[in-house]
Amino acid sequence: MAQESDKPGMNWPVDGKPVQTEDVQFAAVEAALKALPRFAESDLSVLNGPEPLMRVTAPAESIICKPGESPLWYSVVLEGKLRADRQEQDGSLTAVGFAKAGEGFGETPLLYGKESSTFFIRAVEDSVLVRLSEQQFWDVMSCCPAVRKMIVHDMSERVSAYQVEALHREKLVTLGTLAAGLMHELHNPGSAAKRSAAQLRENLRILQELGVRIGAKPKTAEQLSCIQELLRHTMQSCRLTALSSVDQADAEEELSQWLESAGVENAWTIGPALVEMGFQTSELQCAQVFFERGPFSDVLNWLGAMVSSMKQVCTIEESLGRVSDLVSAVKKFAYDEKSPARDLDVHDSLQSTLTILGHKLRIKQIKVEKRFDASPSVIETRGSALSQVWTNLIDNAADASPANGKIEIATWTEPEWLVISIGDQGAGIPEAVLPHIWEAFFTTKPQGSGTGLGLDIVHRIVTQKFDGQIAVESKPGDTRFIVRLPRRGGNYAQRALKTTAHA
Repeated sequence: MAQESDKPGMNWPVDGKPVQTEDVQFAAVEAALKALPRFAESDLSVLNGPEPLMRVTAPAESIICKPGESPLWYSVVLEGKLRADRQEQDGSLTAVGFAKAGEGFGETPLLYGKESSTFFIRAVEDSVLVRLSEQQFWDVMSCCPAVRKMIVHDMSERVSAYQVEALHREKLVTLGTLAAGLMHELHNPGSAAKRSAAQLRENLRILQELGVRIGAKPKTAEQLSCIQELLRHTMQSCRLTALSSVDQADAEEELSQWLESAGVENAWTIGPALVEMGFQTSELQCAQVFFERGPFSDVLNWLGAMVSSMKQVCTIEESLGRVSDLVSAVKKFAYDEKSPARDLDVHDSLQSTLTILGHKLRIKQIKVEKRFDASPSVIETRGSALSQVWTNLIDNAADASPANGKIEIATWTEPEWLVISIGDQGAGIPEAVLPHIWEAFFTTKPQGSGTGLGLDIVHRIVTQKFDGQIAVESKPGDTRFIVRLPRRGGNYAQRALKTTAHA
């Protein structure tokens, strides 16, 4: 049987001087074993049989055992000190334990039924040890209660120490994954807030110029009343009913045409912003009635800048809220905090994410087609993790989409599910890649362009936190991620309570 140490590519530690072994009878080592406190009161005569023992002389830094070697032995250190190391995936070594004169080692793999060794065993000092074969080990375990008790105690302590160390390593891995995922999630709201702040600064400049121009002439009571009403509408709320793509496009075209026919400059820029804030033609007619053509254009451009500023403030508020939610999620992960369940409108959640990612979509001139057919569109949720799902899926769709492409977002209801589909017109996901897309740190993006954590985060949130399902359908020109979330009722609240801490 080939030893694992013979396989190419293994980064074994450098061996020191060679280890010397010799077969000896029990009588040759009996006195040395009896001199050890753990064997002093034990009857070891069972070892006085035809099978010899093995005495090992190991100079300092010599390797006594390597991972994968067999057969297994139970060893007792007569002199010196030994060290056990575990090799990590990166080739580094981690010390897992030491054995000094009078102590034994090697019982754990034997008691667990292993077929080969797991660790590197090397001599820290010039050492001498006695090896018992597997059969001799079981003979001692059967016939020497005191030795059996001592060996089981050693194994228990070593397993306990290893479990503590393994748990610590797992926490470090989880912390690293959490930190990487947090940085991944903070990027989008942070960038959105920065862009909105820059746009807000430009809006303030426009408002200052138009404000001076508009304020140069005295205003009638009707004009002041009209401006106050328009301001009241602008400042009322960031939360507006999301429109489908068709309805929104129709409303934008109708209002922009009306503004253009009324002689308003930048009509096709102002129109979509006013529609998004919920303005209708009837609300703007007071300005047309009470202002002359030139001042009317200034008032509407001033209103457009105010609306844009309000949008930017809302985006900053939404982005900082997302950051706050992420920090809160980390606290919940660390402290298992409990928060009450609440209702969430999925359409509003999707619209908020589109707002945050709007700049990226505009740069590539990607059209977003929304078909919000789910009714009702409200689900029960704990926290706001769904925004992370939409951010990752829409961001990936934007990356995959060609310039001037289209992203389709559709919702509908099924008997037990609220279904959300997010599709793009990109090149598609190769069949060889599909089985790996949910794996952490797996990415097909160029180095430095992606962490490989996005879809892993999405999958864990949908399946663990919401007890939902997620699937992907992909072919060139049409890739769709389909998320199914449980509708109201059933045991969702209880499932959410159990799974929140693990998400």
